[in-house]
Amino acid sequence: MGSENQSNVSKFFLLGLPIQPEQQATFFVLFLVMYLTTVLGNLLIILLIRLDSHLHTPMYFFLSHLAFTDVSFSSVTVPKMLIDMQTNLKSISFAGCISQMYFFIFFTDLDSFLITSMAYDRYVAICHPLHYTTIMREELCTLLVALSWILSFASSLSHTLFLTRTMKRENQSNVSEFLLLGLPIRPEQQAVFFTLFLVMYLTTVLGNLLIILLIRLDSRLHTPMYFFLSHLALTDISFSSVTVPKMLMNMLMHSQSISYTGCITQMYFFIFFTDLDNFLLTAMAYDRYVAICHPLHYTTIMREEQCILLVAISWVFSCISALSHTLPLAQLSFCSDHTIPHFFCELAALLRLSCSDTSINKWIIFTEGVAVITLPLMCILASYGRIGATILKVPSTKGICKALSTCGSHLSVVSLYYGTIIGLYFFPSASTSRDKDIVASVMYTVVTPLLNPFIYSLRNRDIKEALEKLFNRATISSQ
Repeated sequence: MGSENQSNVSKFFLLGLPIQPEQQATFFVLFLVMYLTTVLGNLLIILLIRLDSHLHTPMYFFLSHLAFTDVSFSSVTVPKMLIDMQTNLKSISFAGCISQMYFFIFFTDLDSFLITSMAYDRYVAICHPLHYTTIMREELCTLLVALSWILSFASSLSHTLFLTRTMKRENQSNVSEFLLLGLPIRPEQQAVFFTLFLVMYLTTVLGNLLIILLIRLDSRLHTPMYFFLSHLALTDISFSSVTVPKMLMNMLMHSQSISYTGCITQMYFFIFFTDLDNFLLTAMAYDRYVAICHPLHYTTIMREEQCILLVAISWVFSCISALSHTLPLAQLSFCSDHTIPHFFCELAALLRLSCSDTSINKWIIFTEGVAVITLPLMCILASYGRIGATILKVPSTKGICKALSTCGSHLSVVSLYYGTIIGLYFFPSASTSRDKDIVASVMYTVVTPLLNPFIYSLRNRDIKEALEKLFNRATISSQ
């Protein structure tokens, strides 16, 4: 991977601040007070904005995110510095150093984007006061913050991947690309399968975009359930776009290569959107549990802030989970054989190509598997267990049908998604496992995102009514 003269670095030494030893205690107290003031002051701002309805405006919405970012930004470096000053321990592990750098860049960029958003808010407020409420709608503010997070995440990830790419250990081979064997199909079948998967991918993108559009345009769908569904649709588009376009390009160009950086990046986003799917399905199950088991408290529990928080936590946990796989993988050396028997850079396939000790990576896979697959699935099953118990207490058939109609679509998606994953990873086949694994991977990377819009549109009365309303509006406007 890297050059042969690279050293086997497992940790770094931080020299710290240029202060005399006898000044350590004074500076320790000074920086501790400054850090606590930073944390408590910004948390107070967030609390005030949250509690006072007069501060529920775009400017203070951005300010609350900026305050949270400042707390996180300080927490990336100051606690480690204080610990080093107190213990006189100046070392930091390689993974710790890379992680610290990632989050330092992330929150630095996020600060910049949020300040830019606040400047735009002030520009609209002063230069276009009559149109302020129209322009700075809640959706736009949320979009600006989301874009700030996504761009910051992309920026910090690009720096981290390139840095880990250049800091390889001396026993690593100089692998600059991998070869993806693709689907187990014959050459004369390439054109047929290319057309098939292209149609499936375009249907996935257009179908999920239609779901998002319907939810956005129809005010009746502005509910927590459809809020989560719109995010799930966006995730499905992104999930398919991580692997399918590259697979189609390789089939069309008869090229099987993918760069090292491209492979690691593809694996990162594959894990990220897989985990995000898990968390969003869990949030939707919780929403259905509250709606059926606690209907009188539904609007109180599933407030808008609660829904946004659940989605934000899903994104953050997915980011952390994907990073926990990507950073250790980037430290592995790879043997001369760099052929991946798959149509995308799968984590397990990459580990099998490594010449390094992968015990830590396998331990992370097991731990993360429990955290992001098993626990969410248990939460979903527990939610539906409570829902089932509540439904059985309903004496009327009408009540049972109504409850089932609100859960049927989600339960179908959960069964399809988790059924494929469990069949692939928990009950792998023994002999012809490679081809079956690829078919199973196609199921949950291509087929599941394709079927989700049809499941929600065919089994959901609200979506069908919104679709009819959109078609009627389009017909009237065309006449």
